[in-house]
Amino acid sequence: MINTGKLVGKTVFITGASRGIGEAIAIKCGKDGANIVIAAKTSAPHPKLPGTIHTAAEKIEKAGGKALPCVVDIRDENQIKNAVEEAIKQFGGIDIVVNNASAIDLSGTSELQMKKYDLMHNINCRGTFLVSKICLPHLKKSQHAHILNISPPIRTKPMWFSSHVAYTIAKLGMSMCVLGMSEEFKKYGISVNALWPKIDIQTAALDLLTNKQGAKIARKPDIMADAAYSIFLQDPKLPGTSGNFYVDEDLLRDNGVKDFDQYCMDPAYKNQLLKDFFAHNL
Repeated sequence: MINTGKLVGKTVFITGASRGIGEAIAIKCGKDGANIVIAAKTSAPHPKLPGTIHTAAEKIEKAGGKALPCVVDIRDENQIKNAVEEAIKQFGGIDIVVNNASAIDLSGTSELQMKKYDLMHNINCRGTFLVSKICLPHLKKSQHAHILNISPPIRTKPMWFSSHVAYTIAKLGMSMCVLGMSEEFKKYGISVNALWPKIDIQTAALDLLTNKQGAKIARKPDIMADAAYSIFLQDPKLPGTSGNFYVDEDLLRDNGVKDFDQYCMDPAYKNQLLKDFFAHNL
């Protein structure tokens, strides 16, 4: 999706932006001339995971944006507050919040360790709520305020829960924040939406889950970045622009995108792409 320049000077606060989908959204917005607050934990190279807040900052600035790397564990309220304060000092406000940081463990009920249960709920649901809460006073001052949660459409059939109850609850907690906050924040002109991929995205998480076998049948994070960007171009005060549970491919088709081969990790496998679990039957 072609950049328009409409985000020039806007400040985007993105959690988990040191790699993967968060980094891709950050770079896409940076190309538009946006200010990016990289709120993530990794400040030094990780032995198993690529990227740091500093390498992400370099890519964003190379793309044309301004970057503020902040060490933030979104379980820590003070770290979030400090990052928000730094963002206000450097950029003067916050216009867009992307709740992307997430933890995943697909173990069943018997196998899941409770520390992993707590981790997923503290990062996915509590973290999303907390970041949105702390950024809210600044979003109220913006004329172009968006909150975007990287979370799936809400479905309550047993099949969505049975394989990994804890993870599903944690992710749908993020989606329920969309459901409630979109209505709560309507009076402030703040748009709150969710975005989820139709096809699995090649990320460090997918590598860990598939032992690095998922790359050929996955898409690049760029498709999520383009879809997020199309949401940010919307006027948040207009009817119908809040409370939506978008799916990346469907949203981009509605915006005139026809070539989806460009997003394939390996175009030779374009007919064997792995559909995301939560996207089945959508």
